[in-house]
Amino acid sequence: MIVNKLITQNELVSIIDNLHRTTTKNIIVAIDGRCASGKTTLGNNLAEYFGANLFHADEFFLRPEQRVSERINTPGGNFDVERFYSEIITGILSEKDFLYRPFDCKTMTLGEEIRVLSKRLNIIEGSYSCHPDIRNNYDITVFVSTKPETQRQRIIIRNKDKAPMFFAKWIPLEEKYFSYFDIKNHCDYIIET
Repeated sequence: MIVNKLITQNELVSIIDNLHRTTTKNIIVAIDGRCASGKTTLGNNLAEYFGANLFHADEFFLRPEQRVSERINTPGGNFDVERFYSEIITGILSEKDFLYRPFDCKTMTLGEEIRVLSKRLNIIEGSYSCHPDIRNNYDITVFVSTKPETQRQRIIIRNKDKAPMFFAKWIPLEEKYFSYFDIKNHCDYIIET
């Protein structure tokens, strides 16, 4: 059942803590939302607080050979949801240690294998992490949002040189995905930053 409730980060910590105490299976929390809204910071904070595994959806963008126009023009299509499922979701659900290879946007190649030790709590952060093809595997879903003017300021501060590409390409792709799949309304909780 989707709650779709506006909460604070502290309330989210309590919700996760309660679930962590009342279940014995591996737990997956997914944090989706707008670019520069604070997803990575929230994911880092939760992973540090709980000693959880943290996975970044940014490490699963399409490889060059996958970047065909049909795929890119599909809402959420620039995210390699199939590889994310087979490497990360399947790995977490196995409740065993597993390996995955992150995609490196600078070299446009898959990086070295990373060994993940099985932990009961697993945080997934990044745009596209609540893609409908994988979101039913999650115990808690969170949508993080911010106002467009705040988003714009944060992107310029973060990386002024790449800001034009964010505004012209990446943000429109995200917004298309959010709108097409109604991501915000399919998340359990919403955090506004």
